[in-house]
Amino acid sequence: MRAVLSSIVVAAALLAGTAAAQTAKSSAPLEVPALIAGVEESTLSSQMAGKIRQVHVGLGDPFRKGARLIEFDCSEQWAQLETAAAELRAARETHLARMRLQALGAAGELDVTVAAAAAEKARSQVSLRESQLAYCRVSAPFDGSVARLRVKPAESVAIGQPLVDVVNTASLKAQMFVPAAWAGWLKTGTPLTINLKESGQSYEARISKINSRVDGVSQQLEVEAKLGKGEGRLLPGTVGTAVFEPPAR
Repeated sequence: MRAVLSSIVVAAALLAGTAAAQTAKSSAPLEVPALIAGVEESTLSSQMAGKIRQVHVGLGDPFRKGARLIEFDCSEQWAQLETAAAELRAARETHLARMRLQALGAAGELDVTVAAAAAEKARSQVSLRESQLAYCRVSAPFDGSVARLRVKPAESVAIGQPLVDVVNTASLKAQMFVPAAWAGWLKTGTPLTINLKESGQSYEARISKINSRVDGVSQQLEVEAKLGKGEGRLLPGTVGTAVFEPPAR
């Protein structure tokens, strides 16, 4: 996606002179390349090192928010949790025993305090093991579909390794680079049309975000537009042409 966006920047720079000339001399529509992207898209990475036990989705598969996408083999982590739970039970029993001995005058305050601290330490270990078990399951952060599956069952992965790319195709935006001179009239809410040459489809859109600075090298301004309804299915990664009506003079 970054490579495509870089190509859009180059194309926009080449068209900058043309667009600026259109603005200056006529009321002809102003055009710049536009890259379609998901408003919600992400690469989910591993939060633990381990072996993939099961992959529940494939390329292009839809899913709902919270759905289980990938599971790790966490036999070791479960065993560690059971060990921590047993140590907690033992520490609590020791604490209770020290308290009973204190009531009988056979244990001092220090003995009870140390036993209580040991029980608290054991409880924190259980909480730690439980939090680590949460990493054994990779769940969907939003409704969407799989754009790229990067791992397979039985594969071993490292912490931070990308696992799956997900995108919400129901909510799309257009990313564009326009001439810096347009900053004088372009604003949030400005309408535009996204035309797709290959399919002949058109989509209405409105500017939703404008970068707070101009790129110093290309003298281009990055903007985003939220797409409305249109005919046919539009997918992230599609490149089209954004058409603006020239500003009133």
